[in-house]
Amino acid sequence: MSQGTLYDNVWEQHRVTTLPNGQDQLFVGLHLIHEVTSPQAFGMLRERDIEVARPDLTLATVDHIVPTADQSRPYSDDAAEEMMAELEENVRDADIDFLDPTTGDQGIVHVVGPEQGLTQPGKTIVCGDSHTSTHGAFGALAFGIGTSQIRDVLATQTIAMDKQKVRKIQVDGELQEGVEAKDIILEIIRRLGTEGGVGYVYEYAGEAIEDLGMEGRMSICNMSIEGGARAGYVNPDETTYEWLEETDYFQDNPGEFDRLKPYWESIRSDEDAEYDDVVTIDGSSLEPVVTWGTTPGQGVGITDPIPEPHELPEDKQDTARRAQEHMRVEPGDTMNGYEIDVAFLGSCTNARLPDLRRAAQIVEGREVHDDVRAMVVPGSQRVQKAAKEEGLKDVFEDAGFDWRNAGCSMCLGMNEDQLEGDEACASSSNRNFIGRQGSKDGRTVLMNPQMVAAAAVEGEVTDVRELEEVVSV
Repeated sequence: MSQGTLYDNVWEQHRVTTLPNGQDQLFVGLHLIHEVTSPQAFGMLRERDIEVARPDLTLATVDHIVPTADQSRPYSDDAAEEMMAELEENVRDADIDFLDPTTGDQGIVHVVGPEQGLTQPGKTIVCGDSHTSTHGAFGALAFGIGTSQIRDVLATQTIAMDKQKVRKIQVDGELQEGVEAKDIILEIIRRLGTEGGVGYVYEYAGEAIEDLGMEGRMSICNMSIEGGARAGYVNPDETTYEWLEETDYFQDNPGEFDRLKPYWESIRSDEDAEYDDVVTIDGSSLEPVVTWGTTPGQGVGITDPIPEPHELPEDKQDTARRAQEHMRVEPGDTMNGYEIDVAFLGSCTNARLPDLRRAAQIVEGREVHDDVRAMVVPGSQRVQKAAKEEGLKDVFEDAGFDWRNAGCSMCLGMNEDQLEGDEACASSSNRNFIGRQGSKDGRTVLMNPQMVAAAAVEGEVTDVRELEEVVSV
């Protein structure tokens, strides 16, 4: 097993005891909740007359079902209104801070935690959402959990977990123009598979990772779960510290930064840390990656051919054939030129301010293709406000994009933002499963934000490097 990694160091710092079943009981430093996975857990506590143990270490927001167009109450969708009302009651009764749409701080749970400064190196963070791994970008151990575990954390501020192995993924070199963090993680998943990380957490390292800003690191850690890993993280460094210092928490508590920084330094992976596995990737050789199938692992470089199913491992061949039939793609072709109907810029993977800036640079001076409906859904109200102040909102709207309020939106299609029929969507989100965007016949192509912007204006998947005004991460 691994030794001396950040994962090992933070795990030991938070281990309360080892349980009779062999699992470790970990103290949870931050519990994030939202409207979809928490109601049943609160109900379980009420049945047992148990109070929330640490409301001060719990933060709530609404993101999955909240409308991104008309947010007037009551919501037009009865189910959404019911979920919202239940969350409001639960947080009020438990005295939990709630970032609702009236606060100006609401947004996707994995966007608001970091921008508030509550996501910090060396913390254990949990949430009833698989993409909680996002917070690992700060050197936290962040895990998605189920409803019964949400109950346990609410009741005890602890969680029982099995320790995983650690795989170091070293991404060397400098990224080319038009290549982003999203392309790194799509390439990792393509190479290692959607189940390649089962039993592991991923430590991302190397020049290409270190050169990324925090938003890029969050994009990579966000999709760790798509590769089967239990979590993903990046060791904290000066980039991390500079970002944190500007957040609310440390602006309001300046002494806390100096107090905590020695701890953050202490939990970094040791120089002689031992890993259970090491994978090396040449980041300088990467090109924009897009998916051709119905899992994030079915991806390919924009100039590379879609694989022949019979050339894949035997256990992947039938899945590939079905995916290619659903997506209406042919082996040997490239994804360049694949016609799209919808362009979606959003999700907890790619809806932060730098994501929108890069996409806007591609869009500026151009127009959305006549056959495409395009939307931008900022990851939080703060991102939305900042983008408006910078003029990004005007750039997108002038081009023909629909500018929405913050929420998960078309990433999972739980609100009104959904694909219709067999529409094909260029999406900056994290999953391309059949039905993920609201239609069982819909087709989702994952790509980086610049590529989404290029697809929106061209009406087809387009190598963004062929357009003018290409920007690097």
